[in-house]
Amino acid sequence: MPLSPPTLSSVRWLSWLRRRIRSSELWLIAVATLVGAAAGALAVIQARVAHGLQAVLFNIGLDQRLSAQAAITPWRTLAIPLGGLVLGLATWAWLKYRPRPAVDPVEANALHGGRLSITDSAFICGQTVLSNGVGASVGLEAAYAQAGAAAASFVGQRLNLRRADMRTLVGAGAGAAIAAAFGAPLTGAFYAFEIVIGAYTVANLAPVVAAALAAVLVAERMGGLPYLLKTATPAVQSWFDYGLYALLGLIGASAGIALMRLVAWAEGLVARSPIPRTFRPAVAGLALAAMALVTPQTLSAGHGALHLNLTAALPLTVLVMLLAMKALASVVSLSFGFRGGLFFASLFLGTLIGQIFAALTVFIPWLPSLDPTVAALVGMAALGVAVVGGPFTLSFLVLEATGDFTVAAAALVASLIASAMVRETFGYSFSTWRLHLRGETIRSAHDVSWMRPLSAGRMMRKDVKTIPAEATLAEFRRRYPLGSTKRVVALDATGRYAGIVRTALAYAHPDDSEQAVGSLADHADTALTPDESIKEVMRAFDNTQADELAVIDGNREVIGILSEAYATRRYAEELDKARRELTGETS
Repeated sequence: MPLSPPTLSSVRWLSWLRRRIRSSELWLIAVATLVGAAAGALAVIQARVAHGLQAVLFNIGLDQRLSAQAAITPWRTLAIPLGGLVLGLATWAWLKYRPRPAVDPVEANALHGGRLSITDSAFICGQTVLSNGVGASVGLEAAYAQAGAAAASFVGQRLNLRRADMRTLVGAGAGAAIAAAFGAPLTGAFYAFEIVIGAYTVANLAPVVAAALAAVLVAERMGGLPYLLKTATPAVQSWFDYGLYALLGLIGASAGIALMRLVAWAEGLVARSPIPRTFRPAVAGLALAAMALVTPQTLSAGHGALHLNLTAALPLTVLVMLLAMKALASVVSLSFGFRGGLFFASLFLGTLIGQIFAALTVFIPWLPSLDPTVAALVGMAALGVAVVGGPFTLSFLVLEATGDFTVAAAALVASLIASAMVRETFGYSFSTWRLHLRGETIRSAHDVSWMRPLSAGRMMRKDVKTIPAEATLAEFRRRYPLGSTKRVVALDATGRYAGIVRTALAYAHPDDSEQAVGSLADHADTALTPDESIKEVMRAFDNTQADELAVIDGNREVIGILSEAYATRRYAEELDKARRELTGETS
């Protein structure tokens, strides 16, 4: 959304504030605190709107959870496909107005220097609240993080902050929203560090933590409830238990990878289906309504069902059935066009996996028995890490939810194992996986936008010296005296790239003046394209051992030339600039 022109007085005030922020970290902390308070308020408001919609549509109390209901009146399940139809029509109208895909906080910080559109963000939040409100199996975390990050980006753009400060502020806004949702400031802070900013540094510590604390305090004042889960059994009774929790981490990682791939496969299948895009959420709603008649635990994010199942001794067959149905409901919801995330759903699915794991260990006599509640919490962390990323984020969530350091230690073991396995075998979280499917190359929120200008097309020199490949050495020497240039690009009869001729080599054949200059050309089969990134450029130089390479277009016509020395220098300059921003250096 374009920002309205500021008045003269506001320009002066913003300029004064900008100077203060650039000269003192305390001012950035103050701004981040205000952003965190706004993010906390927005999170509570969205949660209440979604829950209020569920209360009206499904006739539940304001203090009840949809997924914790024993049964849903059959005719009320029609709210899901009808809500899907409303969502589909609204999305169709929106895409006619703004066809480009919206940017989420991770993509914004990785590729756009923290810049987010308020208009796009508001629509994403509306889609997510509507999807969750009508009972689709999606979480509200996407709306929470989007709203908090958008508020931060809006403030940062108004203040015209530097890229490093903007990224920190956007991470603080998104993390503050998650902190408010769970009543867990450490969880929100590490969500910002690990998932949105992509790094933890001294420079971003204070603003992020201040924002998370402010969000939690505001959420509490507005009546937001913390995410509390109680345990009664010590998590670790022997060192062998750590091995079982590590195995549970591997299982959680495998399940998370399978779930993410399943969503991608289903999205591709739906995209190729004859169902019009506008009506896909309504079709998914019919399937979700049928599943809701079997068990309401398939609906919404699953908070209520998670708490309910932790206090109930469910049979193994029921746990397996719930796991399969909830996973299917989440896949159907996301692949057919409902908006939301897998964060909250992965927590519920993780608890089911943990409970199933604890139940299976009973059948092996020599294994120690695991407490089902502790195993559920460890499984929650493991699957959450696999889907969302951020082992410390989920470990702190377990710690702040339970207040039990032994459970948090077990969750940390499983989380680190799950994180390592996902990085090694898959390499993406759910958000970056979807960006990968869209054609982006990012694997985390690490700032890679500074590398975008370092493409071959932007770094090349356009004053290219050329000569026909069939020209003689005598003609070459006449046109390019020794010392006038180091290299000349040879062109074939149709004017296309045919290699690079070194001037010194051409003068090393004094007796072969009639020899075709093309016979001395090197790298005829190797050239750069203008859109190749700095990594691809440097890889090409390493493979060819060339000092300079031509840049060609789609017709193999030469449009420039790039030297390894210049590309290396530009990369080093930008890398040093990124390092200084990361460590908080200003000069």
